[in-house]
Amino acid sequence: MRSVRALDHGDRVRVLVVDDSVVVRRSVSLALEADPQIEVVGVASSGELALLKVDQLNPDLVTLDVEMPGMNGLDTLTELRKRRPDMRVLMLSSLTQSGAEVTMEALARGADDCASKSSGGHSIEESINLLRDQLCGKIKQFFRFHRSGSEAAANQEIASNPHVAGGRKVWTGAVEAILIGISTGGPAALAHVIPALGGLQVPLLIVQHMPPMFTKLLAQRLNSQSQLQVVEAEAGMLLEPGTVYIAPGDFHMSVRPHSGGRVKIQLDQGPPENCCRPAVDVLFRRAADVWGKRAAAVIMTGMGHDGLAGARTMWAAGSMVLAQDEETSVVWGMPGEIAKAGLADRVLPLEEIPTAILGISRRSNR
Repeated sequence: MRSVRALDHGDRVRVLVVDDSVVVRRSVSLALEADPQIEVVGVASSGELALLKVDQLNPDLVTLDVEMPGMNGLDTLTELRKRRPDMRVLMLSSLTQSGAEVTMEALARGADDCASKSSGGHSIEESINLLRDQLCGKIKQFFRFHRSGSEAAANQEIASNPHVAGGRKVWTGAVEAILIGISTGGPAALAHVIPALGGLQVPLLIVQHMPPMFTKLLAQRLNSQSQLQVVEAEAGMLLEPGTVYIAPGDFHMSVRPHSGGRVKIQLDQGPPENCCRPAVDVLFRRAADVWGKRAAAVIMTGMGHDGLAGARTMWAAGSMVLAQDEETSVVWGMPGEIAKAGLADRVLPLEEIPTAILGISRRSNR
């Protein structure tokens, strides 16, 4: 697992920009260099040239075009992973069906995150601003910047000794639903967890931070790899045991009671929360209302703090709350916030999460 690492050459992330379009290379470069903590050390117009420049320039991260003539993005990524397994790779793709499909494959092959190129209809200045807003935060999430000695020591103490809420009484009765909140590194982590959940006895609802098209493809990929049925959620779907529901990109997913004691899915395009739509907080908050202590939350790898407020609400309602550990997270943002706040009943490595979920699920038959 590629952990967040401190920069060893100052406070700037060294980036190599790879794209066959000179316009995109320039736009991405200008967008990134607007941030004082990012330095574009080089550009490349092809996969072959990118591999040469990686050896020459030793960047911390590569932004990699998905679709290039000759050595395409997938082939370049595969070779980069062989040569530099610890180097961060951010895939850039167009918001098209084919672009999304290739990007999903890239994430499965070990890309750290993805971002979309700005669509047509924007001026050059607007495109640069959109790229800056989207890319800079994604890039900096992978690195730890220099801090004062006292601040760094304090942060290290928190990270190495997360408070775990092991002293509270946790509900051990029937659980009616399990919820996962996840972001950066999610597709690869879910590909480990979901296929291992054969025999799941409750509905599983997932909020994965992804744009439209990507969430549908993620559901299709996981469905093909699993015994469980995995679907992109639709409004009005009634929850079924052993089915996995993934929130569609650009829609918040929540739940509401239905007749006969059943529960149905609700979707809306309310304002983003924590800069996200779908947002984990929206689902967790509503789940606490509908199920209370008969739900469980799992917060996995991801940037930021989405899920923190919702997990606090679920925890107060008596729900079990689990968090992924730092070592196996691509970014220990979301689960780290849960652990540091003392909301995690257990902090688990990725390989133990399927067993924990199945153990919670089996309570439904007690």
